[in-house]
Amino acid sequence: MKILKNEPLAHFTNTKTGGLADFLAFPESAESVQALLKFANANELPVTVIGNASNLIVRDGGIRGLTLILTQMNQISVSETTVVADAGASLIEVTKQAQQASLTGLEFAAGIPGSVGGAIFMNAGAYGGEISMVAESVVVLTKEATLKTIEKSELDFGYRQSRVQEEGDIVLTATFKLQPGDGQAIQAQMDDLNARRAAKQPLDLPSCGSVFKRPTGYFAGKLIHDAGLQGFQIGGAQVSMKHAGFIVNVGDATATDYLNVIHHVQEVVFDKFGVALETEVRIIGDSIPTH
Repeated sequence: MKILKNEPLAHFTNTKTGGLADFLAFPESAESVQALLKFANANELPVTVIGNASNLIVRDGGIRGLTLILTQMNQISVSETTVVADAGASLIEVTKQAQQASLTGLEFAAGIPGSVGGAIFMNAGAYGGEISMVAESVVVLTKEATLKTIEKSELDFGYRQSRVQEEGDIVLTATFKLQPGDGQAIQAQMDDLNARRAAKQPLDLPSCGSVFKRPTGYFAGKLIHDAGLQGFQIGGAQVSMKHAGFIVNVGDATATDYLNVIHHVQEVVFDKFGVALETEVRIIGDSIPTH
């Protein structure tokens, strides 16, 4: 198992920003995660799991203690109408394997660039679908390093929320319950959603995905557009000219640039429309570098 010391997290985040991780590990099995967590607990090291760091901003001060990236844990198995996937598996790859098995229900996730664990953690969704619609159960590691299975009814899914998020469990595997469908029709829907995504979203530039939650009765992107903020830039972070709900790295942006753009957008939208934009993107780490 690979463990790196004082590793720049900008090498791993989708924004290409983020400070140093004290220790960064890439466990390859549930047993490895459990062993790492027990070691961290015994040595009073904080533990942070960052999935594949797609809908995430790591502050420029980096992350203390032990950081885990679970992308080496990426097995996916399909049995009848059930798909079981490791936390580090690509959600896009899960949708492909479901399609190949002519299973419907995950089409909405065809273009979501997150991991399975991250998708459970924040109840990822797009185009009218959410992970909560298809998740059946998850196996997690509690803070005390004990294995536990949590059924769907206990996962407390909400809009970009889950029990896992509240309790700090580490997702190891997720089980999805799908329905038999027509493979060609499933592929056609996935192709359509991916084409719509490519037409509207700035997929050619580093970003953290959708920055803000959808405010009740509004669309965040439209509010930002109507506030005249498209193209607003601090450092290398810019409100996307293609989709105002995205902030893109147009050149050597720092996490601080991202956060300053976010705060400016929130202030202007609130001043103009009285709507408080909440971040959907997860923001973690220290503000001030300690290295």
